[in-house]
Amino acid sequence: MSFIKNIRKVIQKNIREYGMFIALFIIMAIFTIMTKGIFISSRNISNLLNQTGYIAVLAVGMTLVIVVRHIDLSVGFLAGFLGAVAAIAMVSWQLPVYVAIPLVLTLGVLAGLATAFLVAQMRIPSFVASLAGWLIYRGAILLVTMGTGTIIIPNDAFNAIGNGFIPDIPDIGILPGVHKLTLILGLVLIILLIINQINDRRKKQVYEFDVLPMNMFVLKLVFVSVLIFGITWVLAGYNGLSWTVVIVLVVVGIYSFITSETVLGRYIYAIGGNPEAAELSGVSVKKLIYVVFGSMGMLSALSGVLFSSRLQSATTTAGTLFELDAIAAAYVGGVSAAGGVGKITGSIIGALVMMSLTNGMNLMGIDISLQYMVRGAVLVAAVIFDVATRSTGK
Repeated sequence: MSFIKNIRKVIQKNIREYGMFIALFIIMAIFTIMTKGIFISSRNISNLLNQTGYIAVLAVGMTLVIVVRHIDLSVGFLAGFLGAVAAIAMVSWQLPVYVAIPLVLTLGVLAGLATAFLVAQMRIPSFVASLAGWLIYRGAILLVTMGTGTIIIPNDAFNAIGNGFIPDIPDIGILPGVHKLTLILGLVLIILLIINQINDRRKKQVYEFDVLPMNMFVLKLVFVSVLIFGITWVLAGYNGLSWTVVIVLVVVGIYSFITSETVLGRYIYAIGGNPEAAELSGVSVKKLIYVVFGSMGMLSALSGVLFSSRLQSATTTAGTLFELDAIAAAYVGGVSAAGGVGKITGSIIGALVMMSLTNGMNLMGIDISLQYMVRGAVLVAAVIFDVATRSTGK
């Protein structure tokens, strides 16, 4: 009984962090049952993760923007526009892929800095500044695709980013038909995660911070390890890890490190918690707004690359509603509407929740009108959950 009480206590204390995982588990279980196992098949899970990639990248950047109490509505069409620029650079300008991608990433940073200038220097509300960007980039997409409409990208290396998979090690007769390198990477990830969690627990104990009881800590490690291994096993049964998933994991790793282990990350959360107090403490709020929006612009460019690579083309409608999906993913992932609260890993789970809903309902043949209503209801539920947990101090 004490073990059950400990589980209940831990969940109640960390309800904001664990709630999204519980929601994702329930959604996936329901769709697995309703689709008679098709949802959880290797092919569909691989497809789901690839579909989530370009939104997950945007959600990472949007998380930091919301944490500092701002919003960026321009990211969707900025991603679509820069995806089109990448296509034009390779098709019309004959630039190699290793030049085209850094070019659009740089343009993304400049676009983000332009929004930051309006917000930080001109004191224009971010909603209005980014809405102007939304209109400008929407027009820019139409302008650059006016002649051809859809720009086909014939570059195999570029298209592999959104459709290719990492190579496997040579087959030595062990586990035939299974992508063994994916399994090895999954095991390495589990080992690194366990080491990181143990070190983090020791650091908290040194400073006398609250930590989970040992039995709960071990249970958490076992659960997460089994989850990671299960996902890698499912992926290994198809083609293994895609390059899209690898890119998303790298982005999440870098941004998680920045937000949790660096002074820059602490300053970002300090601004979100109380901008005035942060300014009085010597934190340059303006500079950090430039950093956050510049980062958002770069991730928008990366999202555009992932999307155009997946479609192997650039279209006039690319980027439509991307910004709303990213904002929804951030809120569902635990970012507070009041700012100052939110994790990078949470935004990824939020993106998976939203894309799992779309994927599962598509498999069930549910009408698109009902899909939008369901996703809207989930977003409202996430914001209500945020308000409720803040008001109760949890």
